[in-house]
Amino acid sequence: MILKKKYITAALLMVSVFSNSVKAQIKAVNIESSYIADPPVTANSHASTLVEYKPNEIMAAWFGGKYEGAKDVGIYISDYKDKKWSTPKELIQPLIKNGDTLACWNPVLFKSKSQNLYLFYKVGKNPREWFGAMIVSKDNGTTWGEPKYLPEGFYGPIRNKPIETTPGLILCGSSTESVDKDEWRIHVETYSEADDSWKKIEVENNKQLNVIQPTFLIHSESDIGMLSRSKHNRVVASWSGDNGKSWIRTNTINVVNSNSGIDALTVNKNLFLLVNNPLPQGKDWFNGRNILDVEYSTDGLNWRKLFDLENQQKGEFSYPAIIQTTDKKVHVLYTYDRKYIKHTSFNLQ
Repeated sequence: MILKKKYITAALLMVSVFSNSVKAQIKAVNIESSYIADPPVTANSHASTLVEYKPNEIMAAWFGGKYEGAKDVGIYISDYKDKKWSTPKELIQPLIKNGDTLACWNPVLFKSKSQNLYLFYKVGKNPREWFGAMIVSKDNGTTWGEPKYLPEGFYGPIRNKPIETTPGLILCGSSTESVDKDEWRIHVETYSEADDSWKKIEVENNKQLNVIQPTFLIHSESDIGMLSRSKHNRVVASWSGDNGKSWIRTNTINVVNSNSGIDALTVNKNLFLLVNNPLPQGKDWFNGRNILDVEYSTDGLNWRKLFDLENQQKGEFSYPAIIQTTDKKVHVLYTYDRKYIKHTSFNLQ
């Protein structure tokens, strides 16, 4: 009850601050865009991720092949330095298992305080039957260890970057898509570097909302917000008041989303960014993905448009990833019509 009152009071206070003092004070400037590869190295490219692995140098990864789920789909990577992307190379090939060839899915890059560079990813025929895997680099991606498959029932960060709540403890937003009931459910997984162990944390979902692919917002040393994609034309929020050990108050917020992937960034404790498709979903899965914007908030609940990354009559612009580098520049990657991975960078003013 105390925690609930705390959140309600904080939310009311932040709504007041948001409405009274944040009026077009935040601007995106120095906006630059390009494709990682033009022409692309595969017919289909999707689900990109990025990480700052050295000061102001970033690495991107995505899955590519003939089409999503095809037997030739592997994980590709590229580095960005001095405003140039390196030629993409295939880092992880499809897995041959029991005489079948399984596609790769949803890579997630993350560098821990221990200087381990992780690439988490999934392998399988589809998101309902895939399993989790990871590889680790000790030298900023120059060389990588062999793939390691996660314990049964663990998937790692399902699409968005994790956070390190305490040194060596990596908090991963994860989710499942059931085979028979068509249910989407979120949960949290923690990975301990010290003993190479995984633990699962349930997320309260009293309304039985269909949600997947969480992303985190850090509000304080103990308070973490989590935003998720849903089937309900709205982004869904969950809250932790104990640094990710438990999660409550899962509910929709007033952010329209077209049942498409999102990602968020904590700029500081009073400013957050969200990349989102701000349209209701249509008849087909790709409807509503023709607009992709960046939104900003002071409380993680109330959001305003900062600018549109894409705003077209047709097209699929989706599955964003967002980070901020040491020089304070914000970088966003996203799928452009399933052909390209597009990179946009900007400064906040």
